[in-house]
Amino acid sequence: MSWRTPRLTSGARLAELLGSWRAALRIARREAKRARGRTTLVLAMIILPVLALSFIAVSVDMARLTPAERMDRRLGSADAELQVVGRTPVEQNADGTGWTSGSEDRPLTAPVTADHVAALLPEGSRVLPIRRWVPFSAWQDGRFRDDVAATAIDLTDPLGHGFARIHRGRVPANADEIAVNLAARRSLGVDLGDRVAAGDGTRTWTVVGVAELPEQLTPMVVLHPAGAPAQTHPDEVFLVDLPGPITDDIFRHLNRNGIVVAARTPAPPGVRLQHLDPPDGGMTLEEVSTGVLVGGLGLLEVVLLVGPAFAVGVRRRRRELALVAVAGGDAAHLRRVVLADGVVLGGVGAVTGIALGVAAAFAGRPLVEQFIFQQRFGGYRVWPAALVVIALVAVLAGVLAALAPAWTAARQDVVAGLAGRRSPPVHRRRWLTIGIALAAGGTVVAAIGAVVTSQAVILAGLVLGELGLVFATPTLVGLLARLGRFLPLAPRIAVRDASRNRASAAPAISAVMAAVAGSVALGLFLASEEARGDQQNRALLPEHTVLATTSGDPISDRPPTLDEISGPARELLGAGTIAPLKSAGCSPDFYACTVTATIPPERACPWQPYEPLSAADQLEARADPRCQHADDTPHGPYLRVAVDDGTALRLLTGVAPADAAAATATLRSGGAVVTDARLVRDDRLDLRVDHGSETRPADTATVPGHAVHTGLGEHWLLLSPTAADRLGLTTRQIGWALDVTRPPDGQRQDELDAALRSLGIALERNQDYDDDTRPLLLLLAAVSAVVTVGAAGIATGLAAAEGRADLSTLAAVGAGPGVRRLLSLCQAGLIAVLGSTLGIVAGLASALIVLTFTNQRYADRWPIEPPYPLVMPWLTLGVLVAVPLVAMLGAALFTRSRLPVERRLD
Repeated sequence: MSWRTPRLTSGARLAELLGSWRAALRIARREAKRARGRTTLVLAMIILPVLALSFIAVSVDMARLTPAERMDRRLGSADAELQVVGRTPVEQNADGTGWTSGSEDRPLTAPVTADHVAALLPEGSRVLPIRRWVPFSAWQDGRFRDDVAATAIDLTDPLGHGFARIHRGRVPANADEIAVNLAARRSLGVDLGDRVAAGDGTRTWTVVGVAELPEQLTPMVVLHPAGAPAQTHPDEVFLVDLPGPITDDIFRHLNRNGIVVAARTPAPPGVRLQHLDPPDGGMTLEEVSTGVLVGGLGLLEVVLLVGPAFAVGVRRRRRELALVAVAGGDAAHLRRVVLADGVVLGGVGAVTGIALGVAAAFAGRPLVEQFIFQQRFGGYRVWPAALVVIALVAVLAGVLAALAPAWTAARQDVVAGLAGRRSPPVHRRRWLTIGIALAAGGTVVAAIGAVVTSQAVILAGLVLGELGLVFATPTLVGLLARLGRFLPLAPRIAVRDASRNRASAAPAISAVMAAVAGSVALGLFLASEEARGDQQNRALLPEHTVLATTSGDPISDRPPTLDEISGPARELLGAGTIAPLKSAGCSPDFYACTVTATIPPERACPWQPYEPLSAADQLEARADPRCQHADDTPHGPYLRVAVDDGTALRLLTGVAPADAAAATATLRSGGAVVTDARLVRDDRLDLRVDHGSETRPADTATVPGHAVHTGLGEHWLLLSPTAADRLGLTTRQIGWALDVTRPPDGQRQDELDAALRSLGIALERNQDYDDDTRPLLLLLAAVSAVVTVGAAGIATGLAAAEGRADLSTLAAVGAGPGVRRLLSLCQAGLIAVLGSTLGIVAGLASALIVLTFTNQRYADRWPIEPPYPLVMPWLTLGVLVAVPLVAMLGAALFTRSRLPVERRLD
């Protein structure tokens, strides 16, 4: 009787396993060299996402500054940065980015001087003031610019050296000189020696240098402190050069005098407050979960696109795998041979993609700094942990893509494989059952995520739903094949091949479905969100109305006369009617009182917005018709007040002529007009003037009232001159209301600003809600289109390579050359049309579920919020409907029409 110890048995098994994998990897390497076309295809689909992820990871790591780099950028050559935040002692964190003061804090009421700071420092210290954010506006080439940031610092001082990088010229040395960075030079259209006029017209500067501060690459100018605008807030900080090292005693002394210290040496433990330290930048569980799920969707897409190539490779290697089985290989050995293909190609793709991604990140660093992060990076470095994870994911993608073909190879008939015959595919109904169960479960999970407002849970539900459809797709392909008997020759062959080769056709269809479903679902949600935003951000003025008002204090500023305003308005805007715009106030301080209309008590909502309410009260408030205006104040809606006799009424409200005539009659009878019908009771309107003083009661009056409906986002109270006199109000003209045919935009806005600059007025016009989702919808559709065309092309090419024998048979029986083009067209159409159809249905269903349950979450809340409407993303759908046609035409055009004829078929 013989026996072996467990140690020997374990060692033998391990040696056998390693030897089996070593042989499988050698076979995979040889196969990759033999099938170079298929290998290139698989590598391209693995390398591209790895390259993109590596590029992002390396760029993010370079952009993330270390504490030492942040402090060097903050201090330059100085020893410390001091900020006076109060007159009482403060406690700060390690790097001076956070602080707290006592309950008896006395805030600064006047700017702090450098002499005050220097008096608190050791003898021999030097101080340099710096204002990092300075208001700046300029007129350049007839355009008013207020979108350029500014910093005031004396860069000629030794402490200012190292703060700015000089590209050309020199630094500003006096009040009349400025330096611009590269973005500001392009934006303002200036160069060395050019003059820049201040926005208020009080002074000009000469551009003497092109310089940049590394922390901001957006348009920015550097001013000399003497040429900066007057300081209105004590926001100045001070760079200091100490005669010796900064000590704990200096920290404590400065903190006791209300000064926060930032130095390369952290604050001592007895001074710092660790709970004020900035967060470490770690991601929350929700963000991690969302990132993992998004990465999982990308991994699934790669697996589905690569899978058909492995499936075709297994069928072309049937004889080779059968010989392995004849030589003694079991099912595990066959699976390893196929999985080794995924390991080899995934590994090669990971290494190549990471190398290309790192090289692209290093080469494109200047562009990424300038146009994406808008700041200079800290240094050239990579993110090793992220790159290792990306490499493992790439290898995992290759293994998962080869997993299904590996199980198929392990179950093939050895005799059929040796003879070169195909084994009829065996499809089990359990996959359809699993698919339906996953789709239903994903629907439930997504609905739960919408209710609990968890993006990760919603995404998890969508992932499960897509996996369910992936499992069910082979069965759908099989059901579609039953319709082939009713189709002509070419589509019948295409449907039959798809059914016979489900291992390659189903993943391609699933890849198209997943990409299209994601684009449609996100597109529908974005379109619905845009429509909801339009409801919440209604226009404040009618479309063709522009208000030209004084830009300063209406008490001291004189509005332009009709002759002064009419010329530019008619020439540049095509203005027709020009009506005076008057406002009402109190003497002697025009803005010392508030004029409004009082809502009748029986029409006022008993509950105020954002007031804490119980669940029962919230339901009652939502059901109360008086509470449907959730943006009301306790005294009713906020009203913008104007004094008018009917001249400017149509320009301000945009109502129809019949409504304007009735409202004008009310104004001329001494009444008032409002744009909220709740304020008018029995054709009467209760007016109120609140003087903001407890000692003086409010003035009230009741006048004839009329309500008009505007549909605008702003409510108006138009007082007649008689009503204003009854309330004791002072009337002042603050500008003009213009009826224009060409609302100002782009170049016309710049021309109008230049023409009206000397008049000291500002234009107020209807601002469009800037949330155009069309570019993003087109981007989503483009991504789906690329995946659809790519998957259709891959599947069609693989089907053509696999079906060469069938094509030869067609040629032998007399089929014409055009049959091959038509066959390729049908094969591509089957992949693209079926995948797009399933994707559109799945995407619409997913978005509908999420929107329904999201709206249900808001249904019982107070204050009332508008629900998400169901808006179809027709732009995305239109592109996705046209994409299958493009894929079909491409397959027909790029397919050789000549059918192959072979003397002998193996």
